[in-house]
Amino acid sequence: MNRPTLGCLGLALVAVLSGGCDPDTPGPPAADLSVLAQGAEGFAEAQPGATLEFPLDHGAHPDFRIEWWYLTANLEDRAGRPYGAQWTLFRFAARRPGEDPPTANAWQSGQVFMAHFALTTPDDHVSFQRYARGGDHAGLAQAGATALPFAAWLDDWSLASTGDDWLPLKLNTAQDNYGLHLELDSNRPLILQGDRGFSQKHPGGGGSYYYSQPYLVARGLLRFAAEEIPVTGQAWLDREWSSQFLQQDQAGWDWFALHLESGEKLMLFQLRARDGSPPYRHGVLLDPQGNKQVLDPAAIGLQPLGETTIAGRRLPLEWRIDLTATGRSMRVKALHPRQWMDVDFPYWEGAVTVTGSDAGSRGKGYLEMTGYPTD
Repeated sequence: MNRPTLGCLGLALVAVLSGGCDPDTPGPPAADLSVLAQGAEGFAEAQPGATLEFPLDHGAHPDFRIEWWYLTANLEDRAGRPYGAQWTLFRFAARRPGEDPPTANAWQSGQVFMAHFALTTPDDHVSFQRYARGGDHAGLAQAGATALPFAAWLDDWSLASTGDDWLPLKLNTAQDNYGLHLELDSNRPLILQGDRGFSQKHPGGGGSYYYSQPYLVARGLLRFAAEEIPVTGQAWLDREWSSQFLQQDQAGWDWFALHLESGEKLMLFQLRARDGSPPYRHGVLLDPQGNKQVLDPAAIGLQPLGETTIAGRRLPLEWRIDLTATGRSMRVKALHPRQWMDVDFPYWEGAVTVTGSDAGSRGKGYLEMTGYPTD
């Protein structure tokens, strides 16, 4: 699927992510989201010991440079055929707090939003992107996120509460002959990742505020090439905000969000070092009720099983995960290789299957890989 041409807002975002803070002065296109390692001077920084506040933290945090609302869903049709879906809203601060010009011109807003939407079938994949400024355009913000009531949107792509409470949620997104309309709900608690919501991302410190709702039950309608398909399944919502997601010596990450047949959830990530030294790893195993077991990084085995060339990059689309403290071993494999996000900051993100010897080692989920160089 061809992506939209990089427009003026896309160029502004390239400028922001390439090291500049002036959204009106485009810089050279960045290769991928590893540019999130640029410095955070002048912005708020995530620190351990803070207390997350709900529902306020469902909304935007403009004093931080980077933020996202990230939904993935593993779905099935009535015949049991697997599908995947991803919808993400990214917010980037184009200027440091207090540096917005004294004007009501919405096109000079210091907040730039980017949204991604992707659908995966058993043998096909499409991806789309949009950009918008966050200012008030004749009484309507083209993009933004509010806490009360919760809504995150870019044009008519939106994830929003259906009532006064945060849950249930409704996702509505469509592009050309493709679309996804889901109702999402859960009776399980939010998960504060890391140390009470502070997620360390480097052995020397630094990180993000990070919480998840991995227990969402999904139902709705998927439209793929004009075919409408009723679907049900499981979804995972991640929320993160920071001002420097990576450190300068880090190249990118591999992130796993897995729904196991036992009702457990497994979240693992590793951030790879540019010099080839051991990656920084973190993992958490969640029981069906939402109780959290933080895994010892030294007891997490994460081994790629071969590579496949996608978009000029050698990517590991099959992995072996060993959790020695729990005696589990599982294989994670892409539903199919072509789940490449062909967007301005490209990455691999897709549905995966999980195989193992028992219900705690089998399931499905999503894998994201960033920062792999072209050959």
